[in-house]
Amino acid sequence: MAEKIYIFDTTLRDGEQSPGASLNIRQKLEIAGQLARLNVDVVEAGFPISSPDDFEAVKLIAQKIQGPIITGLARADRADIDRAAEALMYSKRPRLHVFLATSGIHMKYKLKKAREEILRLAEESVRYAKRYMDDVEFSPEDASRTDPEFLHQVVQGTIAAGTTVVNIPDTVGYATPEEFGNLIKGICQIIPDQDEVMVSVHCHDDLGLAVANSLAAIANGARQVECTINGIGERAGNASLEEIVMALKTRKGLFDKRTDIRTEELYKTSRLVSSLTGILVQPNKAIVGANAFAHEAGIHQHGMLSEPITYEIMTPESVGIVTSKLVLGKHSGRHAFKARLAQLGYELSDEDLEKTFQRFKQLADKKKEVFDPDLEAIVEDEIFTIPKVFELQSIKVVSGTQITPKATVRILKEGRVIERSATGDGPVDACYRAIDEITGIKGKLVNYSLKGVTGGKDALGEVTARVESCGQTVTGRGASTDIIEGSAKAYLDAMNKLLYRQSG
Repeated sequence: MAEKIYIFDTTLRDGEQSPGASLNIRQKLEIAGQLARLNVDVVEAGFPISSPDDFEAVKLIAQKIQGPIITGLARADRADIDRAAEALMYSKRPRLHVFLATSGIHMKYKLKKAREEILRLAEESVRYAKRYMDDVEFSPEDASRTDPEFLHQVVQGTIAAGTTVVNIPDTVGYATPEEFGNLIKGICQIIPDQDEVMVSVHCHDDLGLAVANSLAAIANGARQVECTINGIGERAGNASLEEIVMALKTRKGLFDKRTDIRTEELYKTSRLVSSLTGILVQPNKAIVGANAFAHEAGIHQHGMLSEPITYEIMTPESVGIVTSKLVLGKHSGRHAFKARLAQLGYELSDEDLEKTFQRFKQLADKKKEVFDPDLEAIVEDEIFTIPKVFELQSIKVVSGTQITPKATVRILKEGRVIERSATGDGPVDACYRAIDEITGIKGKLVNYSLKGVTGGKDALGEVTARVESCGQTVTGRGASTDIIEGSAKAYLDAMNKLLYRQSG
């Protein structure tokens, strides 16, 4: 069986250090719960001594979250360790994570300490942390810029002091995959018993190499990777959890490694973190970006329609996305166009398909993306003449802040005027209820939009109403300087289309 790689998620600690990302205690608990459902092995809940809120968040997560190991960060300082241990004591599976910088740059400019003192502090901090709990992780900060010989001394010294996990951080994203892989290989060679001491890595993305460095580390003996959802974190961010996990899953023949992550929860977790932190996921982000499973080029769309594996190395369902998306734009071809029309219920002859496709191409040159209502309008304009069974004659609406809205609608049907009145939550709702009574079609409003066509106080407004009934979905349009009238026209347009489809 493939060797397991442990996933250490630091979204709530390093991820929250992203500029502008600030989470309250309730939000942290919600994300921690989702991380547990994702089945990460370790949740780094925060840096307890950094603030009272962080302490309370780590404490609450330790109390409430079951399953993963819960860890808190501490500097190689007794007060830090005490505070972290106090917050973590409620967890059934606690881990103390202690760090101390070891690079010459940090020792000279930040710590102003010599190697001997750094080595002593590292060993003493681990021994002190072991007084609280058995599971202690130590990180030599800025390890990738630390003299390798001194780094080996620190690793061996902290192992002798009792650390159970040695984490090697590329703190400033300086390393390249080959050199970082060699660094980890060297660390693994000096550890006497890797069943007792786990080698971990924590990579930053300053050069865009965090995931590549993490995978290189795994290939050279690392058994734990520290990462974040969506790759958020200090400066350019951290290694992206979803990218590491799916790389190992997709290329399992190459790595021969596995994780216990429930990958179907990845997309949901990504969206939750994005929503609560306010940090948007870029559309072209691997695995969870809006375009990760979207295809616009005609050649790609043809391949996808024939066999998805031609252009997708993983299924969207495997990461929790419902389905792939064929984006219709100026690069799309006839195959995708025809397939989308079929999904909308249109089966056209070759001649009609060519006519509508040329109209589609003209529109696509003007718009970045062509949506379903645009396609419906093209087909109906070019191919079908929808008979107007119902024509709007007049509307009377009574509405106000202290009045239940009421609409009286008069509609011409086959030479006969029919009038009905109805009340609703608002004037538009009341109007639509009256139209439903007249037409006998019960429509469900799926989407409603209003945009100004002209400027000024007497601007012409265009209403688009997407309506569903009996499994059919259509889009109606109406324009007027009066919003209510425009809304009624759009809805009635949809009713005529529904009647036409249901009768045909």
